[in-house]
Amino acid sequence: MHVASASPPQPGPYMPDLPAVPEWLNKGDNAWQLVAATFVGIQSMPGLVVIYGSIVKKKWAVNSAFMALYAYASTLIVWVLVGFRMAFGDRLLPFWAKAGPAMTQDFLVRRAVFPATAHYSSDGVLQTARTEPFYAEASLVLFEFEFAAITLVLLAGSLLGRMNIKAWMAFTPLWLLFSYTVGAFSLWGGGFLYQWGVIDYSGGYVIHLSSGVAGFTAAYWVGPRLKSDRDRFSPNNILLMIAGGGLLWLGWAGFNGGAPYAPNITASIAVLNTNVSAATSLLTWTCLDVIFFGKPSVIGAVQGMMTGLVCITPGAGLVHTWSAMLMGMFAGSVPWFTMMILHKKSTFLMKVDDTLAVFHTHAVAGILGGVLTGLLATPELCALDSPVPGMRGVFYGSGIGQLGKQLGGALFVVVWNLVVTSAILVCIGLFIPLRMSDDQLMIGDDAVHGEEAYALWGDGEKFDITRPETTRTGGAAGPREDTMEQRLTNMGARGVTIQL
Repeated sequence: MHVASASPPQPGPYMPDLPAVPEWLNKGDNAWQLVAATFVGIQSMPGLVVIYGSIVKKKWAVNSAFMALYAYASTLIVWVLVGFRMAFGDRLLPFWAKAGPAMTQDFLVRRAVFPATAHYSSDGVLQTARTEPFYAEASLVLFEFEFAAITLVLLAGSLLGRMNIKAWMAFTPLWLLFSYTVGAFSLWGGGFLYQWGVIDYSGGYVIHLSSGVAGFTAAYWVGPRLKSDRDRFSPNNILLMIAGGGLLWLGWAGFNGGAPYAPNITASIAVLNTNVSAATSLLTWTCLDVIFFGKPSVIGAVQGMMTGLVCITPGAGLVHTWSAMLMGMFAGSVPWFTMMILHKKSTFLMKVDDTLAVFHTHAVAGILGGVLTGLLATPELCALDSPVPGMRGVFYGSGIGQLGKQLGGALFVVVWNLVVTSAILVCIGLFIPLRMSDDQLMIGDDAVHGEEAYALWGDGEKFDITRPETTRTGGAAGPREDTMEQRLTNMGARGVTIQL
């Protein structure tokens, strides 16, 4: 009997050996990493862009949002040119990798790898193989770019309302190359802090401590806002600020959920802990506002949310959920104390004009999270994610040594950012003024960009603060003086309150 042979499979999306699906590619891992990268990107664009544009005075809305927008775009170009491989490439120094482009087909379509992350024992025996996620290098380049970009965007929060935009344009690529890449390689890419066993699960030190310290340092060198702006800097749109805060909160699922480089158990624990810590910190901050000031502050609630997110980041996938709640309580109280009490008692802290208190919400919260992770990290969860065998927190048997490592890692990040940020700004200041002129500071967006955030009256007609309170107009009945209120009424702005 003749048996017909099976026909060959037709080309289609479910063939086992598609050219675009090599045997090492896990489609689920790749999909999640791209989604996580997008979540982190949404935190910057539009999350922080919206927050910055709404939490400042109206006259600085455009400039503040643009500083974040520019930092995001410029970081991507520098990242693919040389930055990625300086942070995650082959080891050059204990704290730096070899520079090189991440732009060619041969590099981007191969399997992702962290070449310097293999961990050896003191006698040279391999204990942990290097990290090799199950997707292409292109996915890793994109994911790590989003972390680099948000670090610079967070740093900008310290400088809103007075930094010369041209100086900012020069600062962003230099800081990325000489500061961020060092912290990223040292703690994540296989550098000396990674090999030593400092725990920074998803950026408490690499991102938040560095942006807080660098932002505070930059604020010192750039100088303060005008006194009138420092005395009264009310948000121009609190509801929009809350919306931006919501994007930041939900985007943190990609921030901490993407850190294991796979949608595994660690990612699940991390996302749950992230939300628990943020909610606990927000409630703690709000309760302290009510107890000490008699009313809850919406701006304070957003700050509490942020400190909770920052504090859990160094240990999100490595601690119990009850520990995440405990970390949220500390995150809502310790930065609250440093910002509301200690800051106002310190002459030096009052002198440095950190516009959005990035030092308190990111540097203080970042160190706090790193220390608490050194106490609370469990051996079981560390075994799932950490490169150094036997890693655990002090409360689970590591001894005081792990706490010392956490403090040592924080000290390195603080000192490096203090020195490098200062050096970069001093050099830029030799060629470009770091601070806007007083005339520009008086006017704001219109002077800097020729644009304003809101057209509140007329058909795009702008309000000129340099005009006198009354203007003399003529007519058949002879000259008369129009008051400011009459001028605004004639432009269709009756009843509108102008906030400069």
